[in-house]
Amino acid sequence: MRLIALLLCLLLPMGVQAQSSDQPSGTITIADSATQDAAIATRIRDILGELDGFEDVTVTVSSGIVSLRGSTLDTPTAQRLNELVGRVEGVVAIENEVTETTDVVQRLNPAVARFMARGQQVIAFLPLALVAISLFALIVLLGFAIARRKQPWERLAPNAFIADIYRQILRLAFIIGGLVVALDILNATALLSGILGAAGIVGLAIGFAVRDTVENFIASIMLSIRQPFRPNDTVEIEGDTGKVIRLTSRATILLSFDGNHIRIPNATVFKSRIVNFSRNAERRFTFQLAVAPDADLAHAQKLTMNTLEGLPFVLKTPLASVWIESVDDSWVTMGMAGWINQHNTSIVLARSEAIRLVQAAFDTAGIGAQPPAYRLLGASGAILGQDTEKPTQTRPAGPDLLPLPAQAVDATEDQQLADIVDMERAEEHSDLLRENADQE
Repeated sequence: MRLIALLLCLLLPMGVQAQSSDQPSGTITIADSATQDAAIATRIRDILGELDGFEDVTVTVSSGIVSLRGSTLDTPTAQRLNELVGRVEGVVAIENEVTETTDVVQRLNPAVARFMARGQQVIAFLPLALVAISLFALIVLLGFAIARRKQPWERLAPNAFIADIYRQILRLAFIIGGLVVALDILNATALLSGILGAAGIVGLAIGFAVRDTVENFIASIMLSIRQPFRPNDTVEIEGDTGKVIRLTSRATILLSFDGNHIRIPNATVFKSRIVNFSRNAERRFTFQLAVAPDADLAHAQKLTMNTLEGLPFVLKTPLASVWIESVDDSWVTMGMAGWINQHNTSIVLARSEAIRLVQAAFDTAGIGAQPPAYRLLGASGAILGQDTEKPTQTRPAGPDLLPLPAQAVDATEDQQLADIVDMERAEEHSDLLRENADQE
């Protein structure tokens, strides 16, 4: 009980203070006048009669104390009475007992009136809205008509894909311009910032949701501008090697040397290491062969160089090269390289012919690597058995044992693949690559 009494003591001053804030302040006169009370009541009734929502409020005044009874449409309207009545001269205190009405008809009548007023405003506003809509449609149609033209977009853009992007940007600009003009006619340009803000938030959310698609789209734009390869170029991307068929707005299409289609997303292509084997006409092939461990390595190098330089498809510049790769248990491995013009020579066939003729030169000179011989030792160290096969002796080369001269190693196989790529490109597909495009 003591706790309850203490809480009441604490809350009572707060309630009095809140109530006193709505009460009139000032000095109270000593004289009590019924004439003044009647004048105060008349003045308050006149004020409330001029305002809407106080038709059911009654006013009585006694000794400067104003008593208000009745009902209003809502609580805020009832609370406004204290502010209005407190401003009347001579009011000492206010007893506001006005409540919020629950009458359905009284609550609906203002809403119906508001709807009717808004309907009338819409009807009066309709001609201006039709003018604004007509101008918006006219501006948008003009922008679409300009964007539909081939020139100057195809002249300004490096390819059709970028030209379409220019057209989309132009359409969007005309839509925004038409929207600004329409809102300005309606005197509602303040809505434009809200519309653009909402569009930005929605665009950001969609961008996060389709991040991979947006990344691939941007990569397609960059690849179409940079043109890192051309049709029929032999490239390696992410470990996949083949000839380029086309670059679309979504992926790069390759034709592998097995005749398979390889589709690589442009986002992967843009971020990957691209090896373009067709960029330079000169291309080097390498291989390794072994010679006997007791062979004269200088003689082997000279023999290899003479053989490589004697091949008709090996270029004189850059020069061929020979080096000692490693010394192993049963032979010495030598590395060899030569350069060809890959536009006229197949690198696969050139490498094959070079291996065949260099190996034949080693065998003829008797310095080719021989199979190793093995011995088996028992626990006591005695020889239990051994490979008694003697190393193959080199016989003098007769006319029937001489190696065939270098075979034709033209680029027929590569040309056949190029023909397949041309057939693929002849089909009706969008392509962002250009034959005469500048490459980075």
